[in-house]
Amino acid sequence: MPPKPILSRPLDLIYLIFFFTHIPVMLCVDLTPLYPSFIHTTFPFLNQIRAWYVATYRDRFFIEPPIWFRMFIWMEATLHIPLSAWMVGGLWRDDPKVPILLLPFATQVAITTSVCIAEYFSWDDFSTKERIALGQLYFPYLALALFMGWDMYRRLVVRVDRVGAQAGEGKKTR
Repeated sequence: MPPKPILSRPLDLIYLIFFFTHIPVMLCVDLTPLYPSFIHTTFPFLNQIRAWYVATYRDRFFIEPPIWFRMFIWMEATLHIPLSAWMVGGLWRDDPKVPILLLPFATQVAITTSVCIAEYFSWDDFSTKERIALGQLYFPYLALALFMGWDMYRRLVVRVDRVGAQAGEGKKTR
């Protein structure tokens, strides 16, 4: 089956836009604690963006991250960055490997985001207004991950069913 253009695949277009925005957010905010000091001095805007984020949202994960959150940052560095970079091209060219790669990605994102949401709801010194503000960042990310996971699962089931049907037809003709 020849690849379909990205504009004829609205969900893939949404995912493509997500990955285009996800990569700079990871590089400019999430992953900055992993950078050597010369990166921070060479590119001071990284510190300014992160400082703005912390001042605006008081997100403790970026102030005093728990050890498990540091592991999440390393997951972004080792899994999300390379997968996101590949996904930009994969979605653009309608690569058949997209669903098999996005299903575990979406699952991992849904789990880690849910953990963060559960944790920040336990912060006693956070007002309802602050929880809502932080939720406006975390909940859409969770919703997209859940939807993406369901969509990729659905795509894979269709493929598996098609292959199973073709295999069954092959047995009947023998």
